[in-house]
Amino acid sequence: MDFELSEDQLLMQKTGRDFAQNEISPTIEKDEKEHRFRPEIVRKMGELGFFAGVIPEEFGGTGSPTGMLDTLIICEEIARVSASYGLPFNMQTIGPGLVILNWGTDEHMRKYLPRLVSGEMMGCFAITEPNSGSDVASMKSLAVDKEDHYLLNGTKTWISNAQVADIGIVYAYTDPSQKHKGISAFLVELKNTKGISTKPIETKLGLHCAPTGEIIFEDARIPKSALLGKPGDGFKVCMSMLDNTRLSCAIRAVGVAKGALDAAVKYANEREQFGKKISEFEMIQDQIAEMFVDIQAARLLVYRAACLRDKGLRNTLEVSTAKYFAAETSVKATGLAVKIFGSYGFSSEYPVERMFRDAKSFQIVEGTSNIQKVIISSTVLGKK
Repeated sequence: MDFELSEDQLLMQKTGRDFAQNEISPTIEKDEKEHRFRPEIVRKMGELGFFAGVIPEEFGGTGSPTGMLDTLIICEEIARVSASYGLPFNMQTIGPGLVILNWGTDEHMRKYLPRLVSGEMMGCFAITEPNSGSDVASMKSLAVDKEDHYLLNGTKTWISNAQVADIGIVYAYTDPSQKHKGISAFLVELKNTKGISTKPIETKLGLHCAPTGEIIFEDARIPKSALLGKPGDGFKVCMSMLDNTRLSCAIRAVGVAKGALDAAVKYANEREQFGKKISEFEMIQDQIAEMFVDIQAARLLVYRAACLRDKGLRNTLEVSTAKYFAAETSVKATGLAVKIFGSYGFSSEYPVERMFRDAKSFQIVEGTSNIQKVIISSTVLGKK
């Protein structure tokens, strides 16, 4: 069992860290306040190959045997500076890219994968609805078979990249009588299909540089060629996708926690109270130690799940374990960082306030912490 990163992975890590510091950090605080998303950053990430690890060479990727782990190593470095710009890893290839690779046709792969890898095209996936969150099978979106096309109606909400995505993996019922076995998955060109509109969601606690919104389908004509897999495969497609996107979510949580730890350590070594650095106080040392240990454990859980995935092994339990622990660690670590900063931690003058807000998202997105505990407990108890 080798816990050391390879030379190539260390180089990837440095490349991601340098990119975050040079391309994202200079404007992130201003952009966060203005809720500004910069698509050119995503394109630059694509040009550097950040999204290429999980996609075969013939479709524009690197085809690395450790592609998932490689990608997550870079993603953590981006998330240390900005949780918002850690999100495109899911929107490009870990989410839509792998779904297309695993469930799409050869035409789908050749048309869309290289453009997702390069950042030329932006993606998203649409599961959540106004009355359907953790209970995926309660969705109401309906795609009616009209012989030569599907007619899609419904509303998706809290969709990352909704208003900027070119394509989306959209889940909808094709046969509601079959319950979850009647859900199908479609690869939809969102900007080129009549009957599709979007509306931004701007009242968010965090992730202010990550576009979020609603996608409304009103008699949208979806070609039969857009179907991924067979009718009724949608739930399987969705669950297999979440095993991948939850990993990215988990490493972003680790990245945010590490960013908070870095900021807390720097501040504790500079701030003086009662005639000495606050890093000399045992309670501050206790908090720093807790943050460090939890982050180390969370990262190793994510790496373990990623390595299983790269070996082609089932990893649902490991993914849920990593996602749950990393999300809780991120919230705890950023909360401790705010405490160490004191009043300044409550101010947007320092980044830990933003990190604290961003961290809450990890307990919700890609399946809540409660859902992860349901998966973990049911598996351990032999009920799943």
